[in-house]
Amino acid sequence: MLLRRKSMALMLMAVVLLAGLLQGCSFKADEKDGPGTELVLWTFNELHEKFFLQMADQWNQLHPDEPIILKANTFPYDNHHSKLSIALQSGVGAPDIADIEVNKIGNFLKGIPQLVPLNPVIDPEMKNIVPSRVQIYGKDGKYYGIDFHVGAEVMYYNKEILDQAGVNPDSIVTWADYAAAGKQVLAKTGKPMATVETNDLWNYWPMISQQKSDFLDDKGELTLDNETNIKTLEFLQQMVKDKIAIPAPGGGHHMEEYYGFMNKGGAASVWMPMWYMGRFTDYMPDLKGKIIIRPLPAWEKGGSRSAGMGGTGTVVTNQSKHQDLAMRFLAFAKLSKQGNVEIWKQLGFDPIRSEVWTLPEVKAKNKFTDYFGTNIFDTLIEVKDEINAVHIGPKTPDIASAVRNKILYRTLLNGEDPATVLHELADELR
Repeated sequence: MLLRRKSMALMLMAVVLLAGLLQGCSFKADEKDGPGTELVLWTFNELHEKFFLQMADQWNQLHPDEPIILKANTFPYDNHHSKLSIALQSGVGAPDIADIEVNKIGNFLKGIPQLVPLNPVIDPEMKNIVPSRVQIYGKDGKYYGIDFHVGAEVMYYNKEILDQAGVNPDSIVTWADYAAAGKQVLAKTGKPMATVETNDLWNYWPMISQQKSDFLDDKGELTLDNETNIKTLEFLQQMVKDKIAIPAPGGGHHMEEYYGFMNKGGAASVWMPMWYMGRFTDYMPDLKGKIIIRPLPAWEKGGSRSAGMGGTGTVVTNQSKHQDLAMRFLAFAKLSKQGNVEIWKQLGFDPIRSEVWTLPEVKAKNKFTDYFGTNIFDTLIEVKDEINAVHIGPKTPDIASAVRNKILYRTLLNGEDPATVLHELADELR
């Protein structure tokens, strides 16, 4: 009797767990009747899901002898990565294809990755793409993921505010120039030059990457508290103390409070990756026609003016019964010229295939050209050889958490000494 009760309890726990995993999940598939090989996709972003479903339709039009039926599932971010990790570790239940966000990939590269090396489709295209956007999903010479975008960090200037202050954005070459321009903007308009995140990575990380520094070195050793990182955080803190920059309302550049602040012309600029364009178009409509895109200031003349930030690598799992087909479909969607054009048209991302940046399709009228103008990719072309790769490893998730939840808050909001904070958190992580 006791054994039966325990069995019933275990069954109930399994049902509850399954319900929790499926909560918030969407499920869509190509519902057209007809034959085809079924491929299952897991993602955490509904826009990614829609993109892959559309690319499956295009694949089927071009490959009538090898059609696929793509069954796509979208889960909440943390739920998705946990569910995928459990399925891969247990050896049961993983999809054919899955998205893994860059700050989570380190968890999936520990030990022997339960993912399929994508070198057969990546190596032939390496000369056509920005290499770092597959290298960050690599280990021991094998590439396990393909990104949607370059994630080139750029400066978004509010030209209306700069004009009021008498500042020419094209005269800002270095970060010292930027700080000096910020003082002029503050004096003339009473507005800060910039907002900085206190709960996310997209301001601090690119600034150290520009200087060929990082949170990890190429061997995976922690470099969080090196001299470059300390001095960079001190620079950010000083801008806040001088009121050239202010902490972003709500803590970050993806918060409702922040969108409202910027939409009213709250600050003269913000630096974020190119994929942030969609946040302007969707959440800050009143800035249409006022925002211009330029390279980041360099730390010294001739230095790097960008960095590759963020990303989602799409992988093929080793549980797929159709690994070759899944790999070729993934290459069609994210490596081909056609796929990269669609990534721009559908998602507004800066695609990893650099030849696409000069095609007429990227200047064609859409919501992004309407908002920013038709020269969006001119900036990307200008800095294409200055986009440094970041180092990703098993420690990355813990480092990212420490930067988001402790380091930036304590130094930029509480005013604590950057060297002390970085040394303390680095020692904890070690």
